[in-house]
Amino acid sequence: MAEKIVVDPITRIEGHLRIEAEIENGKIKEAFSSGTMVRGIETIVRDRDPRDVWAFVGRICGVCTSMHSLTSVRAVENAFNITIPKNAELVRNLMECTVYLHDHVVHFYHLHALDWVDVLSSLKADPAAASAAAQKLSNWPNSSKGYFSDIQTRIKKVVESGQLGIFANGYWGHPAYKLTPEQNLIAVAHYLEALEWQRNVVKIHTIFGGKNPHPNYIVGGMPASINLDEANAINSERLAFVKKLLDEAKTFVDQVYIPDLLMIGGVYKNDWGKIGGGVSNYLSYGDFPTEGYNDVDSYKMPRGIILDRDLSKVHPVDANSPEEIKEYIYRSWYKYSAGDKAGLHPYNGETELNYTGPKPPYKNLDFNDKYSWVKTPRWKDLPMEVGPLSRMLVAYAAGAEPQKTLINNTLKALDLPAEALFSTIGRTAARGLETKLVADWALEFYDDLIKNIESDSRMVDHKLWSGEKWPKQAQGVGLSEAPRGALAHFVKIENRRVKNYQMVVPTTWNASPRDEKGNLSAFESALIGTPVHDPKIPLEILRTIHSFDPCLACAVHLYDEKGSYVHRMDTF
Repeated sequence: MAEKIVVDPITRIEGHLRIEAEIENGKIKEAFSSGTMVRGIETIVRDRDPRDVWAFVGRICGVCTSMHSLTSVRAVENAFNITIPKNAELVRNLMECTVYLHDHVVHFYHLHALDWVDVLSSLKADPAAASAAAQKLSNWPNSSKGYFSDIQTRIKKVVESGQLGIFANGYWGHPAYKLTPEQNLIAVAHYLEALEWQRNVVKIHTIFGGKNPHPNYIVGGMPASINLDEANAINSERLAFVKKLLDEAKTFVDQVYIPDLLMIGGVYKNDWGKIGGGVSNYLSYGDFPTEGYNDVDSYKMPRGIILDRDLSKVHPVDANSPEEIKEYIYRSWYKYSAGDKAGLHPYNGETELNYTGPKPPYKNLDFNDKYSWVKTPRWKDLPMEVGPLSRMLVAYAAGAEPQKTLINNTLKALDLPAEALFSTIGRTAARGLETKLVADWALEFYDDLIKNIESDSRMVDHKLWSGEKWPKQAQGVGLSEAPRGALAHFVKIENRRVKNYQMVVPTTWNASPRDEKGNLSAFESALIGTPVHDPKIPLEILRTIHSFDPCLACAVHLYDEKGSYVHRMDTF
């Protein structure tokens, strides 16, 4: 007989996500993903000047900060055929690289690592052995016996105080943890170092965008002035500081993040390289243009779709096509004028809330009816996974370099077949490898910017930005690859005002409920077959869900099949 558990909400994510699972013979037989929060930003920006929308939609999320703003200005520029200056393109790329570097590192260490790392086990470690192991991993200077001894002492004081703080309410001692005490100590030390590192790299946003989170953007370019000799502009001193931060980021990624990723992957690969694959279709819009947003072939990250895990072919995707991308609400708390079975292309999308579920906290959801605030997007009626794994798979299938070589070398280093990419570990590894690539690309973009400003300092085309020649009606789509996956903003404009605005965000693809035909999306399908050692401490569920880095989250509650309270985790 299946045992039913509810994890609500999932912690260490952005937003509120409920996972309900049925466990039979120690494995998940059925899984349901419910988004239990609603934004409705689309309704807020109606009738506004399209040049102002970026400032509103940017507030959707403070984690992958600026991605919605970037995608919004791209949508408006697409609607009016605006081409931004080269400097603006490079600065946007640098800011997006900064988002990736910060977001992926924070996710690995502070949101996902504790699914693999047993903090309390590190107290049993031999600092000398940890030091020797760390020095074999990389040349990172913080690897002496004394350093790890000091870290261990800090952790011990926290444990003895009875107040674990950021490490409270963990599943420490769970049999699914497999790292040695020394490996755990290394990972915990780097967790603490990453806390310090992450607060510095985002200063790049304050230099180019004025602040972080939510740096400034502008339709037609970037609202930043570059003058190497002007104290009140982005001058040579500030640019040199950007270079310093990018160099430090590359060093941290190369000498800390990637070695830790390989260390953890090497321990868990045999089990978790076969678990959590989920859907077999992968979507990437591509990003990081080098010859303009409209030149998709110039993107560092290729655009395309992989179907049925067939890496021999990349299928094209056209976000403007009404036959390709549609959003459904058959099991979502919305209402369509054409009926709940209709599928709408986002240009004609509707955001009319229609909650019909139980009174929060959403006990006893009816999964034969509506059960989520997340809509259900489909590409040609097929579910898609989006995110780092999708981007790396599309690049791999397209033969893009350096992605293909990096993936092959990593598979060889871990002694894994290509099929292992379709897994929880594969998803986690893809994020780390992507971070390594972005760290390198950021320095390329920086060098290109320095060369370009020698002959051209323009950051915005003011004639285009003025809007004087805009047609009365226009529509456009802005596409980007946010850290969590394919992001699209669709705008319809009439008389210089937004008539309709719709966003299809990464977690909409991954966390959406079943469609009318019963097809599962990425979260739900990835959990099917996942082993769960103890339903009251479902560490395994967190591993796979966190591997997506959901953007939907504080305090976890577990309920049995009758809705009775079982267990609570406040911070983990």
